[in-house]
Amino acid sequence: MKSVIVVGAGIWGSSLALRLAETGWRVTLVEQHKPGHVRQASAGETRLLRCAHGADTWYTELAWKARDGWRRLGERVGEELYHEEGTVWFAGTPDGWENASAAVLGGLGIPCERLDPSEGGRFFPDFKGDDLSFLLWEPKAGVIRARRATQVTAQLAAAAGVEIVRGRAAVVPGDDWPYERTVRIGGDVLRADQVVWACGAWLGALFEIPLTVTKQDTLHFAVPAEWTTPGTPAWVDYNASVYGHGDVDGVGMKATSDLEGRLYEPEYGVRTIDESGVEEVRDYLGRRFPAVAAAPVLFSQVCQYALTPDAEWIISSVSPGVWLLGGDSGHGFKHAPALAEYVADILDGRQEPEPRFGLHDRMPSRGLRTGGRLW
Repeated sequence: MKSVIVVGAGIWGSSLALRLAETGWRVTLVEQHKPGHVRQASAGETRLLRCAHGADTWYTELAWKARDGWRRLGERVGEELYHEEGTVWFAGTPDGWENASAAVLGGLGIPCERLDPSEGGRFFPDFKGDDLSFLLWEPKAGVIRARRATQVTAQLAAAAGVEIVRGRAAVVPGDDWPYERTVRIGGDVLRADQVVWACGAWLGALFEIPLTVTKQDTLHFAVPAEWTTPGTPAWVDYNASVYGHGDVDGVGMKATSDLEGRLYEPEYGVRTIDESGVEEVRDYLGRRFPAVAAAPVLFSQVCQYALTPDAEWIISSVSPGVWLLGGDSGHGFKHAPALAEYVADILDGRQEPEPRFGLHDRMPSRGLRTGGRLW
């Protein structure tokens, strides 16, 4: 039986461990804390699932495939992990990122619709879109209950036979190659045919790779009941780098910035939000949703992004049988079920990773995730 050690029980590591265990691998999943712990980027309350990725077809197709994976996962555990309420994109120009997204979605047969900004009122109780060129309506998009989904996936992995080992993993240097197919935890050394380091914001401290960790404050506001009813869609303003959605699980309406925050240490960094960020989001709400601009913050949480310069992921071998999987860059969570299948095929030798995911020099770019600044 083939064996693998996966380091990191975030959504990527747990999803990969589950996939490999269910396809005949002997899997050890190493996590220094508990799956879904608040230090993980995966432990945010929610993440958006959207297929729109500008002109990029690869991520669009993977997200569409992942949508089915999330629906099956929810059916499997008897929980609604994915709320498919749709997503409205606010397009500031007629020929920008949203226009490119609409062309790709339409070409792939993924439902979408261009709407006049005046139709925003059908989605939101109070909406100002006089500065917009159009709305892009993506009805099959929605919101994933991120922390719960991470916990559930790890539990399913354990039930499938994955051995979960608690401890802080350390790299073992090799003699003939840079790294051994081993993981050191305290005085113990674990060995396997393959090792996958999927440890999120901790990856850059273990390997010399182009990865930056930033502090991201997520905000949920206490808003009137009409903003919290089922059917309220998610929304994204790509050019302004702001996004949000209706109330999920009673923690309030999410409205938060997607701009990269300041540099951050994920293990010991202070986990309190910056008031300046709250005011910036309020300024945006005042422009787009005036009725809720003064709503109090009901819930807040500090997460982090693990950013590569170009927002592309890292899926690369650094020694025979030693793989790095990371750089989710704030747009990776939603892909997890489909990405796990993709990486499992790589480990099985059925395909090679896309060149874009290699450890090469990268030109700085933000186009996969965000496009501009707050108002």
